[in-house]
Amino acid sequence: MKKSSRLFWILQVAGWFSYALTIVFFAYLLEKQVSTIFLKRIIVSVFLGILLTASLRQSIIQFQLKPPFSSRKWGRLFVLVISFSFVYSFLSDIFIEIFRLYEPRPDAKTTNNFIFSLTEIVKNWDGSRVGKRLLFGLIFDTPIFFVWISIYILWHYIEFTNLEAINKVKLETLIKELELKTIKSQINPHFIFNALNSIRALVDEDPKRARQAITELSNILRSSIQADKVEITSLEKELAIVKDYLALEYIRFADRLKIAYEIEAQSLQFQLPPMMLQTLVENAIKHGLSKQPGDCIIKIVAKTENQKQIIKVINTGVLQFSETDGFGLQSTKERLNLLYGGEALFEIYQCEPNQVTAKLEIPIHK
Repeated sequence: MKKSSRLFWILQVAGWFSYALTIVFFAYLLEKQVSTIFLKRIIVSVFLGILLTASLRQSIIQFQLKPPFSSRKWGRLFVLVISFSFVYSFLSDIFIEIFRLYEPRPDAKTTNNFIFSLTEIVKNWDGSRVGKRLLFGLIFDTPIFFVWISIYILWHYIEFTNLEAINKVKLETLIKELELKTIKSQINPHFIFNALNSIRALVDEDPKRARQAITELSNILRSSIQADKVEITSLEKELAIVKDYLALEYIRFADRLKIAYEIEAQSLQFQLPPMMLQTLVENAIKHGLSKQPGDCIIKIVAKTENQKQIIKVINTGVLQFSETDGFGLQSTKERLNLLYGGEALFEIYQCEPNQVTAKLEIPIHK
């Protein structure tokens, strides 16, 4: 049994028995005595309470109604609690009838035969009495379930908040530890040297383009240094940096580098970790254009699909197994896992015989 399940059952049993002891205590305090029938009804209540609230927990897990909550989740949870309250009251009433946990009527026959008891229950069913008791049970049982669900939700909110805090600390630690490596890896020193050489060559040939290239390089370096100060940024800002990066690489590779964009207008507001798109584009240049002769097409795609933001960087080339384990790609996976807790996906694969795709799937939180 998992640690969380074991803890749930300990708290579940302890909670319901505490409830039973409280009821017995106040009953004795007010009446100065507790009947055997009353104790039996308490035992039935505790048994059904443990059984049904455990089933309620499984339903919450199955229908994914754990925190954090949206308005739709709150509505479903309310209906679920009311439904289980009704079932609890109905089953309690059935047990009361079967085991005759009430003061019997003077004309009622008694028997120890279970089958005969069921027959008598059906024959002598007093609908008005049972209906009133069921309504009375619903009125008093529903608050019990709402108290239970409130404690359950509070527990998971605390757990969710603690997990988020732990992940945030881990993410901050990772960023601090990898800050220098990130600058070196995401903005490759060879790229800087190559960019400076390209700019130097442009100074005499095309001074205007040289000034523009210096601005582009400055923007990239500034963004790289500031990347550790924010957890997420917009795709629009990331694309601006990537375009500066590709403009500098175009000076170096000229006609060999072909660039294409398929960006949905609404996707510009996508949120993603800073410099992540830059990492994927640099990886495409490094393993695509730099390792093969001829032209290389770099295509950036951004769209919405199944409530997820999809970002692809597609490049000409053949994927080597070792290319999927580089520092930049590993840090990409770690950052996604810490920020989105397993809801985000990153993969790199050979999509065509001479085409490699790096794909990001990031959930859209509304």
